[in-house]
Amino acid sequence: MRTEAGQDRRSLSTQAARTLSTTTKSIPQTQGSSPRWLLRALPWVEAEGGAFRVNRRLTYALGDGRVTFTSQGAAVRVIPQELRELPPLRELEDESVLSALAERFEQLELGPDETVVTAGQPADRVYLIVRGRVRQLGRGRYGEESLLGVLTDGDFFGDGVFEGAQHAWAFTVRTATPTTLLALPAYEIDRLRAQTPLGGHIAQHREKVQERERRANRHGEAEIAVAAGHAGEPVLPGTFVDYELGPREYELSVAQTVLRVHTRVADLYNQPMDQVEQQLRLTIEALRERQERELLVNRDFGLLHNADLRQRISTRSGPPTPDDLDELVSRRRKTRVLLAHPKAIAAFGRQCSARGLYPPPVQYEGRPFSSWRGIPILPCDKIPIGGCGTTSIIAMRTGEDDQGVVGLRRTGLPDEVEPGLNARFMGIDGRGLISYLVSTYYSAAVLVPDALGILEHVDCRAAQASPKTQPAGAGFGG
Repeated sequence: MRTEAGQDRRSLSTQAARTLSTTTKSIPQTQGSSPRWLLRALPWVEAEGGAFRVNRRLTYALGDGRVTFTSQGAAVRVIPQELRELPPLRELEDESVLSALAERFEQLELGPDETVVTAGQPADRVYLIVRGRVRQLGRGRYGEESLLGVLTDGDFFGDGVFEGAQHAWAFTVRTATPTTLLALPAYEIDRLRAQTPLGGHIAQHREKVQERERRANRHGEAEIAVAAGHAGEPVLPGTFVDYELGPREYELSVAQTVLRVHTRVADLYNQPMDQVEQQLRLTIEALRERQERELLVNRDFGLLHNADLRQRISTRSGPPTPDDLDELVSRRRKTRVLLAHPKAIAAFGRQCSARGLYPPPVQYEGRPFSSWRGIPILPCDKIPIGGCGTTSIIAMRTGEDDQGVVGLRRTGLPDEVEPGLNARFMGIDGRGLISYLVSTYYSAAVLVPDALGILEHVDCRAAQASPKTQPAGAGFGG
């Protein structure tokens, strides 16, 4: 027999031999699978009745502290009801007064590194930040300039002007990026105070706030009266611990799909691999991926939407720096893990390298990870990156014993395949299709507000620099 090259073949060709051989094959592979470190990091708690109630001490709750705006073209206007987020205007029921205040705000457009207010000058305006980033700057003991904080979209300052008393700015505010502001002059407030019930409301609200401060601790919880340092036999204070009357309940969410496999496939092509088993394995992978995404971005229970405002901070300059992570970690005790998009981890590595810092890797579940202050930074590609290249970094304290973040699930389900996930046989239809209902039930709960923190506005874009000057980013596990 002659080959195509014109040479005589003296043995059986490999193509012909394969018709009599059994091919060695892999199980079906998928690119949609990830390590799912969030699911591994969360301690899971049984939600027996399909819901989990978080009981807390009574807290004198305030608003979420951020103002929302509406726009028409380039013109921006504050939503009148959102002005209740300003402390002096909380519980103000007269919406005509709120509308009158909203109409009197002036729009300001500033570039980067422009001064908005200067420490020591009279405070004569209330400022709302529509978009952009500004820095609050103070003076240290020896006159050096120090960073007091960073304010971003929805934040405000100068609300003390509503009180009417003359005072000076205690800090300087300077823009870090192009910034849009709304400003309300003090003289407009004085006019409305004379023409509307605004003045009376502010005075009454001030009294309520002072009374709450006397009855609350620094966390806003109802105080427990305790005597200490006394001598003799004074009458000891009586007290009790009050609870929230309407504690939050987390109901288990569900991710489901119907898996279909033809009986012909299951009967004739089930060797050497079980077709139903492989179909189910890949389906479970997809459900677990969706579960982790929902635990992050679901608006009802997702971690990115359930962090307390006081636990949300912004980066100082855009990229995540060691200073930013120090600020994030310092807001809670026992931070167990940091979660970040791989691009954010790379950006943090570049910042560390630029400063000559090389944090040692730490072991987590037997794998090395980048770390900061001994806390592992776990990669999670489901933390979204916005269109401008910004994302968030999550810091968590976990577990019931530490009043941290916990995952919720229900195990012991009928036809359970994995904890909290079952595959129930639905029968065979007229087309010969076998159907399985695959479901997983889950949620997450933040037991106390400081268990969860978010570093926002993290710029994870690589710096535009030559290879000689661009610092190498630190590696990360996964």
